[in-house]
Amino acid sequence: MVVPAELRQRAGLGEGSALIIIDTPSGLVVMTRDQARDHVRRQLEGADLVAQLLDDRRRAAAGEDAA
Repeated sequence: MVVPAELRQRAGLGEGSALIIIDTPSGLVVMTRDQARDHVRRQLEGADLVAQLLDDRRRAAAGEDAA
């Protein structure tokens, strides 16, 4: 993939920099690993994943017990 020099300089990319490409309904998104990590952290901020997982498991178990 060829990234124009101006964009490389602005993003601090060097030759051979690893990029992540994500296919979204709106099109492709290109990020560095650090940008992707920060993006995921922002999306998960405030989420209580353990509580959500436990709730899901309890509902599944209740459904199995009812069957």
